[in-house]
Amino acid sequence: MSDRIGAPGLGLSRREFVAATGGVAALAGCLSQGSSDTQSAQPADEPETKSSGSGLPWTSSPEVVNVDEQGGSVTLSSVTSRHAVHPLDSMGGPVELPQVWAFKADDGQPSVPGPILRTTEGNDIEVTLDNTNADMPHTLHFHGAKKTWENDGVPTTTGITVNPGEKHTYTIPANVPGTHLYHCHYQTHRHIDMGMYGIFRVDPKGYEPADKEYFFTLKDWDSRLNRKFAGEDVEYSPRNRNPDVFTINGKSLPRTLHPEDGSPIIVDRGDTVRLHMVNAGYMSHPMHTHNHRFRLVEKDGGQVPEVAQYEQDVTNIAPAERHTVEFEANADPGIYLMHCHKVDHAMNGNVYPGGMVNGIVYREAMNTDVFANLMQYAGYEG
Repeated sequence: MSDRIGAPGLGLSRREFVAATGGVAALAGCLSQGSSDTQSAQPADEPETKSSGSGLPWTSSPEVVNVDEQGGSVTLSSVTSRHAVHPLDSMGGPVELPQVWAFKADDGQPSVPGPILRTTEGNDIEVTLDNTNADMPHTLHFHGAKKTWENDGVPTTTGITVNPGEKHTYTIPANVPGTHLYHCHYQTHRHIDMGMYGIFRVDPKGYEPADKEYFFTLKDWDSRLNRKFAGEDVEYSPRNRNPDVFTINGKSLPRTLHPEDGSPIIVDRGDTVRLHMVNAGYMSHPMHTHNHRFRLVEKDGGQVPEVAQYEQDVTNIAPAERHTVEFEANADPGIYLMHCHKVDHAMNGNVYPGGMVNGIVYREAMNTDVFANLMQYAGYEG
């Protein structure tokens, strides 16, 4: 059982979370046992369990891989998987992508988005794309790195394609500090939409983390593509793309609030909170925080000068953009939304709320009945 609670990054330990809930979260699990909410699909936090319908493994939650601690090297491979966006029937669920192409790092679990690769400025990394068990070509392209031509990851302009049965190692310089995106650049319009993307983080030299620091990847999906690759008889064209699933770190509300499988923004009053957000989708997403005003401190790997920073509560993140925002957890302790303000993106099908919605959750609010109800909707069983 993982000790990770909340979004990937610096949050609470499981022990701290259990203490903060005062048993309320466990109560939510008891309340949900035996209800129809828990019977709809296999939870996505059991990646080794095979689906009875497809035989594919379930995805896990994205992990943070500190590449510095691994001697500067990591291996990525793609695993055809099944992805539970929200596996319960609460709030318009279940929502599922019956086939994705998920990245996994080394001997870890496949996830969508892929693992967060974290390093330090000046520590170049070697990323091996292991395609030995694949049935299609792939490549890797890293944004935010000034690299040599052959390491750019575009097959048509570098002449390098990693075919099935092959491995290839890319040398990625950590020479642009900030939060970046990596993805497959083979048949990009299809492979990104099947799940082949992740965050590449380069900490500046002397980096000082915030009190709470979290990573988020935003994604809009047209599930027809995933269903088509899963064998369903559906028509799909990238020229007629019509997104119907909207996720934060691969999940939709209420699963976004699940402490292990989702990405709640867990804070203590007085914290400085830093959120690294990457848009891996095709659409812009204006992300809005309730009751908290933030400053944009980094954009696409560029530090925003302090004189140019100002308080705001909406930042519009275009495709492939990366925004790092920072705020003080100085509100009345409670539970506040962070969501895309294209309101149809905050839906599961025709049900509102859902979709691209997350929450800023104060530790002090975790022992309330409201939080217990949210945990029941999310399917958390303690």
